[in-house]
Amino acid sequence: MERALAGRTLVLASASPRRHDLLGRTGLKFEVEPADADETMNLALGAAAIAEDLALRKARMVAGRRASEASASPAAALILGSDTVVVLGEDENPARRFLEKAAHAQEALEMLRALSGTRHRVITGVAAVRVDGDVSLEFADHETTWVTMRRLNDEELAAYVASGEWEGKAGAYGIQGSADRFVERLEGGGFDNVVGLPVERTLALLGRACAALP
Repeated sequence: MERALAGRTLVLASASPRRHDLLGRTGLKFEVEPADADETMNLALGAAAIAEDLALRKARMVAGRRASEASASPAAALILGSDTVVVLGEDENPARRFLEKAAHAQEALEMLRALSGTRHRVITGVAAVRVDGDVSLEFADHETTWVTMRRLNDEELAAYVASGEWEGKAGAYGIQGSADRFVERLEGGGFDNVVGLPVERTLALLGRACAALP
């Protein structure tokens, strides 16, 4: 992959320490430049398309920022954006609900109660914007993991919320922490997808972006 980058700078458009860690494990060298893109969901789209759209917004924002700051043509770069959504209900279900990052402990408790005893989707969208001078190309993909969570009792819910592990996580739980004991089964996508970055799919996307003709 380093050879495929062909001198381009790989930039991760995310402040998430979990994504930093997962991408770092690949051995790729990259810079980090968080994006503060608008994360308002277009609810007319399917959940997977929403995840891809949010990831693209982040990658586009960083690509645009770099272009505006460049004194000449922007340096060759590959900007990687990612976003994870937690969804209760199918896209066709009018009661479909997205569980975003909880703003406070009470909201986290309500989200966990909603997820308790359910089979729900965790979808991570990944997007790459390849910038070569004044030319940019966009690529996007996603991975879906079906998560079956066992029914949680009040003591478990209260203890998890008190731990603070829910902070900054879609759906108010992190499978890489103590919430792993809440999960009975993962289907479809992998563990890393639920954490926040489907590594194999991301590497495949970066490979496509590098190989594409301008």
